Amino acid sequence: MLPRSLHSASKVTPNLNSRSAQTFKAFYATIRDLRQSKAASEPTSSLDGDPQDDDFIMSILRANPSIRDTRSYLASFGPKAKPISSTGTRPERNAPTAEPTSAVTSESRSPDITPQTQNAVVASILDPIIRRPALVKVQGPFTDRQLDSIARGMVYLEKLGLLSVMVVENDQLARGEEHERSIVIEETMRVVNALEKQGARARPLLGAVVRLGPKPGEENDGEGRDYDVPEAHTYPSDLVHIRSSLRAGEIPVLPPMALDSFYRSVRIDSNDVIAALARGMVEAAGLDDQGKAAGPEEAISPNDVNLTPMRLMIINREGGVPSYARSGLPHLLVNLTSEFDFIRQTFDPRWRSTHPSALSNLALARTCLKYMPPSSSAVMVSHRSPSALIANLITNKPAVSSSLPHALLQGNRKLNPHTPTLLRRGLDIRVLRTPAEIDKVKMKTLLEQSFRRTLDERPFWERLEKFLDFVIVAGDYAGAAIVTREECSPDTPEHHNPICYLDKFAVLPSHQGDGTVDFLWVALHDETYGLGLPFSANPNGGKQGRGEGTDLVWRSRANNPVNKWYFERSTGHVRIGDWVLFWCDAEIRLKTEEARRGNAGLSYIEHWEENRLSVWADAVMKIPSSWKK
Repeated sequence: MLPRSLHSASKVTPNLNSRSAQTFKAFYATIRDLRQSKAASEPTSSLDGDPQDDDFIMSILRANPSIRDTRSYLASFGPKAKPISSTGTRPERNAPTAEPTSAVTSESRSPDITPQTQNAVVASILDPIIRRPALVKVQGPFTDRQLDSIARGMVYLEKLGLLSVMVVENDQLARGEEHERSIVIEETMRVVNALEKQGARARPLLGAVVRLGPKPGEENDGEGRDYDVPEAHTYPSDLVHIRSSLRAGEIPVLPPMALDSFYRSVRIDSNDVIAALARGMVEAAGLDDQGKAAGPEEAISPNDVNLTPMRLMIINREGGVPSYARSGLPHLLVNLTSEFDFIRQTFDPRWRSTHPSALSNLALARTCLKYMPPSSSAVMVSHRSPSALIANLITNKPAVSSSLPHALLQGNRKLNPHTPTLLRRGLDIRVLRTPAEIDKVKMKTLLEQSFRRTLDERPFWERLEKFLDFVIVAGDYAGAAIVTREECSPDTPEHHNPICYLDKFAVLPSHQGDGTVDFLWVALHDETYGLGLPFSANPNGGKQGRGEGTDLVWRSRANNPVNKWYFERSTGHVRIGDWVLFWCDAEIRLKTEEARRGNAGLSYIEHWEENRLSVWADAVMKIPSSWKK
């Protein structure tokens, strides 16, 4: 029982860590195979490998992708299954799917570390079949050494199947300055040279690819939209040079230029160029798909280029978006749908000098992600963190989970001024206070798909009518957290009664891994054990930080694979038969008491915590199951 500190890794049972261990071993074994086979086939003049290749491999290992991360990556960059002909033989019901078998079997058995056949999952990551584009804003000016670091990151991404479409900006060059065009072109060529120095093939596209002004017919169409309409646009025919570069495996590098109504090439804001490209490339990819649908169905060939951007990367000198909740250190993960306005409102005026482009880049990410697929993300990263781009590509997750306890985040060495900010389109988060506000059909679908069990509806809804405290809903029931107030025995002390109980925490399988679980847990923190703290005043329709936090309690089956995630976020846990009882201490109460005592600090068990475990266990273990047997 650890009521005051987080659980150490040694407390977690071996089977809970098996997946991450297997993934690491698979990567290690395959990387060693690759290096040994390379050493056997090529003569070397020294015992050491290429430092750049070593750095690339270590960047992949540091990303530590899970099985789910690997599957998601392969869904975009791995080999595609050939469509089955209508006249062909139907596959057997139990036939293997397009997913690599090594990714599936690695969950159930440990990989063999002895060098054998190359692991198919890792081989696909290191040698992708499908290459996809990303939009990259290089927000300089940068020194030659800094450009080398950025170029190295672009080369790493290219090896993993992500070809960058780069737009070069110089923040210190005022608009309309003398010799502006020649300076911009010179900056563009510096980036090209840096890429080629690192072994990449780059193609400078010095002519304008986008056209100045909103798309015809949309000049006054900005009202009612929750994003900024780009002040530039492009047509599929304008993208021919970008498409040609990507097909040739070259990185197109563009200056922020646009054609005006007189077909003159003029410099514009690079954000408008990026936003116009995001929209134009998505529209061009849509037309390509329509053309393929009209023709014979064929498997995607390696030379085909899907112009849909997978990522937006903003590389600057200032890093991510500063957060008031972290004393100016960057946001880790941003839900643009629900947090955009609040971030702007809480942006400290002092940050305008240290992070002058943070808000404009935030708006750029929101605009681009509105056009890009829901699975896409944007990352704002300092030029000092090129390896963070690899982790973002493979895992599509922040460097550190935003739902971890603040005590853990404050002591984490990964959280520093150069930590990247990951931005997702996200979902709206709202808090419902009464059972009448719940869409029972959608909630039932969510719970049954998430838990893969059949809900015993009548007693479940009757229980909520009596004990419901609130429900947090993400989007259109993509996720939900149901919190109840559980009554204790009559002789229970008042400060233990009622119990704030997390009855259900569910996310649709289609939204697992896209940030919804972190968005939901942060909202749960703000409404329960984190209530009353300044950084819990989020506009999600709940209490908005007003009130006093309370301990949050929940239970989980001892064999639940999600327990590892719970261990990292709870204050403590205790094993009760086939169950594990978790809890999170009310943070404001502990902070207040700690401040009052000064150097004396907190006791191992405070007086209000005495006997609470027995009270919780007695009440929680009496809660009936919500599922049909």
